[in-house]
Amino acid sequence: MALSKDKIPGLMCISFVLCIFTLLLNGCVSVPLREDLPTYNIHGVTYYPLLSLCDSRGINWQYDTFTKTVLLNKDLQRVNLMVGDTLVLVNGDPVHLKYPVDIYQGTIVVPYRFKEQIIDTLFKEFYPPRKVAAPLSRIKKIVIDAGHGGNDPGAIGRTGLREKDINLDIAKRLKSVLKSEGVEVVMTRSTDTFVPLSRRVEMANNSGADLFISIHSNANRVRSLNGFEVYYVASSVNDSKRAYTSARYETLNLDNVSLASQSLELKAILWDMIYTNSRAEAIELSRSLCRAMNNNLDVRILGVKGARFEVLRGVRMPAVLIETGFLSNYHEERMLKNSYYRQKIAQAIEQGIRDYARDFALMEVASK
Repeated sequence: MALSKDKIPGLMCISFVLCIFTLLLNGCVSVPLREDLPTYNIHGVTYYPLLSLCDSRGINWQYDTFTKTVLLNKDLQRVNLMVGDTLVLVNGDPVHLKYPVDIYQGTIVVPYRFKEQIIDTLFKEFYPPRKVAAPLSRIKKIVIDAGHGGNDPGAIGRTGLREKDINLDIAKRLKSVLKSEGVEVVMTRSTDTFVPLSRRVEMANNSGADLFISIHSNANRVRSLNGFEVYYVASSVNDSKRAYTSARYETLNLDNVSLASQSLELKAILWDMIYTNSRAEAIELSRSLCRAMNNNLDVRILGVKGARFEVLRGVRMPAVLIETGFLSNYHEERMLKNSYYRQKIAQAIEQGIRDYARDFALMEVASK
C-alpha cells in the first residue's frame, strides 16, 4: 500500500522516538543526572550554596572564619577561595571570576560560573547528597512558646482567624516533628490559656533547654505587607546590665568548671559572655530558619531582625521569635487557615533547626 506524503513525517517521528526508547533500554544512550541544588538570585546573578555543591560531589572543605577563606580538596585537587573576592586559586593557578564569592542569609554562596568553570571541570563525578548523621544530636531540648492565648487573642484577621490559635497549632505540630527526631520539647502553653511573659521566661530558664523558639503571626495596618521574618534579641539590649542582674539573683551552673572566686564581678563577666554567645547563635539560627522557609515554601522572606521583645531579653539560651505570616494580609490569612500549610511551616522550622545544628557540627569538625 502506498503512503501519502502527509503521513510520512508522522511515521518518521514515531520511528525516531521508538529508536531512542530502544537505545535507552539497552544502555546505549545516557541521560545526564540533574543536580537538585538550591539557587539564589543576588543582584540578577545566580548563586549556589557552596556547602550543597560540596555535598553533591563529595568534596572536602575547610572554612576559616577569621580570614573568611575556604579550602576545597578531593582526589589531589585543591581550590582556595575567599569571601568577597573574585580571585580563586585552582591547584595554585589563579582563576578570575566575573562575580565574587559571597555570603547570603548566613551561608557561603558561589556564582554559577564557579560551578561551571571549576566544580564541573575538576570534580566531574556525581555523588548523591550525603546526609550528616544525627544532625540534631547537639540539640537535646527545645522550649516552644506559642504566643498569646486565653484572653489575649493576638492579631485577628478579617475572616476572624485568631493569632493565638494559629500559634498554638503550629507549636504543637513543631513539637510532634521534633519529638520524632528524639528532641525533648517543653511547651510554655499547650492549651488556650493565658501565660504571662514573665512566666514564659521563667519556664524557659528553668528548663535547661538548648534553644527557645517563640511562634507568632504578624499584623500591620498596611494590608499588602506580607512575609516571614525572625527576630533575635537586639544588640541595643545592654548585656552588661542583664549580666549584673543575673549575677545577683541567678545561680550560675557551668559543667566541669569551678570558680576560684565567687565575686559579683566575675559572675557578671561570665553572664555577659553567655548572653553575647546566645545572641550570636540566635542570629545563626534565625538565618537558618529563613533559608529553610525560603527553600520549602513559596513565601516572601523579610529576613532577620533585632528586637527588644521581653521573652527574648529574659531567656538565657539562644532565643528567636518567628513571625510566620501576616493575618492582616488576605492571602497569608487564607494560607494560615490551611492545616497543610501550617504543617509545612512546622516542618520548615524543624529543617532550619536541623541545618543550624549541622552547620555548627561541621564548623566544630573543621576547626579541629
